Amino acid sequence: MALDGLIILDNVGRPIIQSGFRGFSAAYPMVHIDAVNNAFEKAVRPTDVDPVISVDSYGTSDSPSACCHVATADIRVLCPVSGDVDTLLAFAFIGTFIEILMEYFGSVSAATLKENFDVVYQLLEETLDAGGHPLTTSPNALRDIVLPPSLLSKLLNVTGANFTSSLNSGGSAAGGAFSSPIPWRKAGVRYNNNEVFFDVDEQLRAVVNKAGTSLSSSVYGKMECNAKLSGTPDLLLTFTNPHVLTDCAFHPCVRLQRFARDRALSFVPPDGHCTLMQYRYAPGPSSTATPAASAVAALRENVPLPVSLKIAVDLPLAGDEPVTFTLTLTSRLTTRDIEGFTAEFDLGQDATAVKCVCSSGRSTVGSALAGPSMGASWQWDSRAHTVKWTIPRVGPAATFTIEGSFASGSQHPPRPSHAIRTTFAIPTQTFSTLKVDQLKLTGEMYKPYKGVRGKSDCDIEWRW
Repeated sequence: MALDGLIILDNVGRPIIQSGFRGFSAAYPMVHIDAVNNAFEKAVRPTDVDPVISVDSYGTSDSPSACCHVATADIRVLCPVSGDVDTLLAFAFIGTFIEILMEYFGSVSAATLKENFDVVYQLLEETLDAGGHPLTTSPNALRDIVLPPSLLSKLLNVTGANFTSSLNSGGSAAGGAFSSPIPWRKAGVRYNNNEVFFDVDEQLRAVVNKAGTSLSSSVYGKMECNAKLSGTPDLLLTFTNPHVLTDCAFHPCVRLQRFARDRALSFVPPDGHCTLMQYRYAPGPSSTATPAASAVAALRENVPLPVSLKIAVDLPLAGDEPVTFTLTLTSRLTTRDIEGFTAEFDLGQDATAVKCVCSSGRSTVGSALAGPSMGASWQWDSRAHTVKWTIPRVGPAATFTIEGSFASGSQHPPRPSHAIRTTFAIPTQTFSTLKVDQLKLTGEMYKPYKGVRGKSDCDIEWRW
């Protein structure tokens, strides 16, 4: 399976850069750009557009195809595919290419890509070959082939003679990307301070019915590794409770046979950042049961939700009467804070005259909350017809309330959405309570510093 190419658009749908579409007509990229732009123009909300759009040939010599697209920051990455190609390959490559851009530039934006056009084009040529097959996607190997902007700017600041010698030394270094026996790690890495950091990030996705019962809840996690180690270290990472991990996917550096034997991670880490492992947390006995039993038991087992949201909406029978609603948020955590809480309530296309008041109650484990609403605020998005309720920090067992009303701009009764989406983060806590037991290093004579921290993000849909 091969990909046709890659196209990057800015926030208004104009192309910034694209790969070479060999074997296709000159209009092939523009046909896909127009198809995506037209789809967003016709959609009421951006989320209404399907991630895969069917594209006709429009009288050209090209066969009908599809366009996979992903938005990040203020850009949108398109990947046209034709023939018998799995779209998951396109989305996987788009995600990998975005991660590569993040590694090179720190942040991805249209302005950044335009300022570093030559670097982005080189990355396109190295990551996707002429036949449309993903080629070199390891950031460590790419850094020796395509010089990062910081190194390139240093080369441009020297004199002409030194610039030539620097290019020659850079060319010899480019050959080192393939000289290492380990594809994801270059040889000769040296650090004054040897340290390795592990970040355990988990995301809770749940759906709650109007009775407050969790219909489904799943926890997906990943372990990020940031290794700054000299030489070629061989690490062995063990856990105190590895039974909580299911459906694991690993970085190529992890030895699968060792994990299958005692559920320990044995690997030679890449230099710098990498996603060492992805997993799903299965609570209860499903984590040790057979795969078939786990799939059935997972439907009955739900992760306890860290918050509760009570929804009261009074819908009038006539269209000229206002709608009133009250949302009450209560934290179920007793010792930890919740950060960045947001709730989005779609009031419908005809909603007008929106008025809201935010207030806060008392914490059952501490003193009265400071301030009238602890920084809680609300915002009305007239384009998306959505009220956004924001609370920067929710204390342990704290309660927050928002009361509001709105009217219908037509003669028909208002039709607000019967689902409210909430997102928030819980620092220094994971739902799986995955803990690192010890880290052993072989192959080198030093003892590295080890750091481990956890974080949980929540995305919950509440129905009423």
